[in-house]
Amino acid sequence: MKKLIDLSAAMWRMHELGSDIWHEAHVPGSVYADLMADGTMPDPFYRDNEFAFFDLMKKDWEYVCSFPAPQELPSRVELICEGLDTLADVFLNGTPIGHADNMHITWEWDVKSLLHEGENELRIIFRSPINYCAEAAERAPGWESSDATPGFRHLRKAHCMFGWDWGPRLPDAGVWRPIYLRCWEEAVITTVDFRQVHHEDGRVEVGLRPWIRQRDEDICPEWQAVITAPDGTVITSKMLPDDAEVHTLAIPDPQLWWPRGYGDQPLYTVEVRAIVDGVVVDTYTRRIGLRTLSVSREKDQWGEEFCHIVNGVKIFAMGADYIPEDNILARVTPERTRRLLEDAALANMNTVRIWGGGYYPDDFFYDICDELGLLVWQDLMYACAFYDLTEDFEASICVETRQNVQRLHHHASLALICGNNEMEMFMGYANDSLVHGSNGFSPKNRRHVTDYVKMFEYLLPRLVRQHAPDTFWWPASPSSGGDFDNANDFNRGDVHYWDVWHGEKPFTEYRKFFFRYASEFGFQSFPCLKTVESFTEPGDRNIFSRIMERHQRNGAANGKIMAYLAQTFKYPTSFDDLFYASQLLQAEAIRYGVEHWRRNRGRCMGAIIWQLNDCWPVASWSSIDYFGRWKALHYAAKRFFAPVMISAEEEGELSQNPKINEYRTAPIERSVRLNVANETMQDVTGTVHWALRTAGGSPAGNSAIVREGSMEVTVPALSALWLDKLVFDDATLTGHYVSFDFTVSGAVVSEGTAIFCAPKHFDFLDPQLEVTADGDEIIVRASSFARQVWIESDDADMLLSDNAFDMNAGEKRIRVLRGKAENLRIRSVYNLQ
Repeated sequence: MKKLIDLSAAMWRMHELGSDIWHEAHVPGSVYADLMADGTMPDPFYRDNEFAFFDLMKKDWEYVCSFPAPQELPSRVELICEGLDTLADVFLNGTPIGHADNMHITWEWDVKSLLHEGENELRIIFRSPINYCAEAAERAPGWESSDATPGFRHLRKAHCMFGWDWGPRLPDAGVWRPIYLRCWEEAVITTVDFRQVHHEDGRVEVGLRPWIRQRDEDICPEWQAVITAPDGTVITSKMLPDDAEVHTLAIPDPQLWWPRGYGDQPLYTVEVRAIVDGVVVDTYTRRIGLRTLSVSREKDQWGEEFCHIVNGVKIFAMGADYIPEDNILARVTPERTRRLLEDAALANMNTVRIWGGGYYPDDFFYDICDELGLLVWQDLMYACAFYDLTEDFEASICVETRQNVQRLHHHASLALICGNNEMEMFMGYANDSLVHGSNGFSPKNRRHVTDYVKMFEYLLPRLVRQHAPDTFWWPASPSSGGDFDNANDFNRGDVHYWDVWHGEKPFTEYRKFFFRYASEFGFQSFPCLKTVESFTEPGDRNIFSRIMERHQRNGAANGKIMAYLAQTFKYPTSFDDLFYASQLLQAEAIRYGVEHWRRNRGRCMGAIIWQLNDCWPVASWSSIDYFGRWKALHYAAKRFFAPVMISAEEEGELSQNPKINEYRTAPIERSVRLNVANETMQDVTGTVHWALRTAGGSPAGNSAIVREGSMEVTVPALSALWLDKLVFDDATLTGHYVSFDFTVSGAVVSEGTAIFCAPKHFDFLDPQLEVTADGDEIIVRASSFARQVWIESDDADMLLSDNAFDMNAGEKRIRVLRGKAENLRIRSVYNLQ
């Protein structure tokens, strides 16, 4: 029987190569993590510590451990290194056994002949990634993102460890995944190919093909599969030969797996057993979900749709882009990842896109997505660079792709595999420049264009089709299908849209576009004050201080936030209020886009926000900060990604040019058109209620209803229903607002408000907000209309069922989901003046 000997349990130590100072080491782990653990190195995220710790990676580092050999050596003993980051020379008992140069690969070497009785010494020398990249960049220059250390494209290492426009330059090193000895006799299963061969009513045929390595040709292994259904029912195959064929096993009465919000996520356990002479010598166990999953690219009146189809149902993808959770990968744990993904699900997300400048996440990431019903858009790890397809590079990326596709393809959540992030778009510019000599690219890029085509039109898709034939392949993000065919086409494929933010267009610009699938769009904000305090001293707490700008990697973005703020709110009077206002801006910007696209379901079928999370404390596009604290955007996402959502397309000063409005003689129309989006599998019948209200002015001093209306509507499953436009000629631009809600069986399932001008021009009254804790609930009271009410506690990690919400005069109850409601404080847009 196979036996694994975990070498992480050995006593590891590490040092800078050539230094006599040794440090206790942890494996899996990293240089930075170990230096922090013994107090040698302070927090690299604090102030500008990053600079000193960047220089540490100009050195070489050595990890050493000793371990006893198995008392009786089996026929085969292999050293398995699931992750070496990145340039590593490996020695066993003084003998070199291999060199690693790709952190995305599992390395294995036969070491039986080098083992001896007693203690054995394993040494791993990690060479400087910074020096390697600098030398490679000088030797073979080429275009790559300027936000990262030059030369990063030459090394198969998580690119963002070299910096990005949201991340620090801290290119760590170390044994970052498990390392162990694999001991076996007759045969071992290295992987299993999973197929869902055929789906029909009452039956699914699952295809299995184990890859069995045998000691020698005289060994004739057989195999058997045992599938355990969620209800405990067991299905066992007959004994099958190891003939490199896919064999099918029928599952009757299948329980289908669905994305979150469309059904349940039942998972089947599949155990494959390798058997020699009637004895089980190895087992391989995975969980699968029974479903069909692809992407529709049907032609239609607008161009070509792009949407996930699960079990024959077209899904509107609602989610966010995922980046590595920490620049120090040793700190990423199953518990931390589960909390992040559960928070994504709690905000009604059903999709995560794994961005191509990081790394392929651990198995537990995909297991959690399977359980939660989160579809995974999986980029391969290429981003924003032109790569040199040398023979060595080609061999390395082929192994990388094969290994990771084989590792991940069985997961029910895996929705598609995408070749890269933004490279087809940039390559398209380079390709155009070969003809036109423009766009900042030159004809020297001809070879890079050719290499791109080889990689993403031939080599990598062929490997994906070979090892995951049931998984949809997409060449790049954004793309219209490849071949440099207008990669960011608004009417085909997926789109990265950045005119709002990078282009400094107003939020209302989103409403001009009906993208088929928006896989990147975003807006920045600052994290909360507690997070900022983690990396600053009091004297640093000005957004234009050196330290605050070091924790802002997108050029002049702090000034951009201020420019948008000037268009929207009155100037905040405190550092903390500025952070609050920036988060409100972010939430409003993204709400404009998502609500618009959901109102146009069928034409648009995906809204993936850039970005879900951070890898360090920073001002960025994330909806959840580095410490897991929800920004206003994540609370807003819970509302605009709700399965049933009511929203308004308002007309007023917000949708016009306010500078031109001052000189208009014709009145500006003040109107609202309501829409109810139903992203569930059942028709929904309920009551839409709306009211035109004053900001204040009733005898009681609160908001008065000018007029109101209601109607019962039935919204078909998987659709969005427009209601007739409501024109409010009797409303003023700055003194009236519209509230609306959708009630089902007496319960409000979605609600919102609309104003006709920028918040800074609205005539808010003091809502005299009051907040009290009542057990696991918080009670909020307002005497008049309050916009984007924000509740906070001395416990910055407190999570609520709702926050950053609008409310009419009255009372609202909020549940405490996590943390403590201590010394509660409350504010609204009224306080930004």
